[in-house]
Amino acid sequence: MKLKQMVLGGLAVGAALMQSSGQAQPQAEGRAFTFAFEAINGKPMPLSDFKGRVLLVVNTASFCGFTGQYEGLQTLWQTYKDHGLTVIGVPSNDFYQESGDAAEIANFCKGTFGVTFPLTAKYSVTGANAHPFYQWANSAAGKKGSVGWNFHKFLISADGKLAAYFPTNMKPTSKSVIAAIEAELAKREKS
Repeated sequence: MKLKQMVLGGLAVGAALMQSSGQAQPQAEGRAFTFAFEAINGKPMPLSDFKGRVLLVVNTASFCGFTGQYEGLQTLWQTYKDHGLTVIGVPSNDFYQESGDAAEIANFCKGTFGVTFPLTAKYSVTGANAHPFYQWANSAAGKKGSVGWNFHKFLISADGKLAAYFPTNMKPTSKSVIAAIEAELAKREKS
């Protein structure tokens, strides 16, 4: 099932980010599993540990108008983790809305939203200093699909390709996001 590309508009700082959501560009090589993060607890988190699973990688922030999306991300994780989905939250202060250290972030996410899905350490997700995963994903998604605000979502197929991207204002439990996840999980089942 293919997602239709939707143009939603431009970024308003401090308001809903509006950018394209849809399929990744064809040149999005299956490289996602070659990257590694540090987990929020300081341990290594190579994405190769998730090879063969569908990933939803989301840059997060604790003090953003979209922070409530943690609840939807947790719902996706609980609903689909046994079917091959892994949700990964990547805290970022690129938009000046993330707290200080890893312990504060972890306590906030777990205490406020009951987050149990994997979280990374805090990383940059935009520009020249972006984590290499984000450099790759932003490039693969193109200008319309790259990160422009907190809670941008990249969907990675079980073979490591960028399958789709969703803008900040698209809730994790929206029909479009769920349809894309279910389509990738179905492909995973067939292979």
